[in-house]
Amino acid sequence: MKKIVLLIFVLLSSVRFQAQIGGTKAYSFLDIPMTARAAALGGNNMAIWGEDINLIHSNPALLNPSMVKQLALNYSNYVSDLNFGYVALAKNLKKQGTAAASIQFFNYGKFTAYDEFGQNTGKFVANDISLNFTYAKPLADSMFNVGGALKTIISQYESYVSLGNVIDFGITYHNKKNFVASVLVKNIGFVWKDYTKNNPINSNQLPRTVQLGVSYKPEKAPFKLFVVYDQLLKWNLKYISPVDTAGQNSMLGSNGLPKDSTSFEKFKVRFGSGADNFMRHFTFGTEIVLTKNFNIRLAYNYRRQQEMTLPERRGANGLSFGFGFKIKRFGISYSFSKMAFPGNSSILGVTLLL
Repeated sequence: MKKIVLLIFVLLSSVRFQAQIGGTKAYSFLDIPMTARAAALGGNNMAIWGEDINLIHSNPALLNPSMVKQLALNYSNYVSDLNFGYVALAKNLKKQGTAAASIQFFNYGKFTAYDEFGQNTGKFVANDISLNFTYAKPLADSMFNVGGALKTIISQYESYVSLGNVIDFGITYHNKKNFVASVLVKNIGFVWKDYTKNNPINSNQLPRTVQLGVSYKPEKAPFKLFVVYDQLLKWNLKYISPVDTAGQNSMLGSNGLPKDSTSFEKFKVRFGSGADNFMRHFTFGTEIVLTKNFNIRLAYNYRRQQEMTLPERRGANGLSFGFGFKIKRFGISYSFSKMAFPGNSSILGVTLLL
């Protein structure tokens, strides 16, 4: 136990975090939940223990021998001709632990290229790909599982190519009373090759985060509850969008400080702006087990709800739901996420037992 506490302390103390402004992250596709189960649970299932190989997308410390010989396929036709997917396969290394290989990609579609004279020069594509190797092993005589994932990133936009590596590292505790707790450090790494020499990417632009999550299934209850706290080492998650800054400055001077319209004013009046920012770290959800082979998933992501809400309209943004069922060696998962008024996200996942 002392070794685990020391390892967590060293890991967290070695990570530097700086406040990020929306739209300034490199390889931001790493933040997108690419499995149906993760998306249905608000974008994260990093503290749920089980035999589903899709769980390792959110946390490598969830990899265990029960996931061996599973092939997971997930796909989403995101918006217009944008699409993304995730594929994973696990292998048991016996006493050495469990390993898995996975690929996640985001395709931005085809574009028409023009030169400086406005002449059509043909078509080009834009893609982000991450090749992942995950390894996990339980600690001897304990209920702790330690895991890590090495991700090799290949990002190409037309003729511009960037290469990098990031590491995820997690520790998960699980017991026979259906209680699970996880701590996870994500996307710590380096960019080896920039898109251009004039605009280099530094490690502070990677979508780094530290997450803490717990889940619990009450005894004899047909449901499991979970909560995830994101950005453990960064307090301020508020984002001033261009909509809020439009018209703030003019030839006659500034019209005042930009206002964060993503804040829920009624919430701020009752609980204060600090509580509003505190809630932006949280995702809440549940998995309801209707039968042994069928369950329903529901979740609420407060931060997504605030950032995707228009000043004049507030809806069900931030809510997500889905389901999963198994038929012998075959499983299907589906998720629907309410992202914004004009568009939503759906992911279909298929798991095969080989």
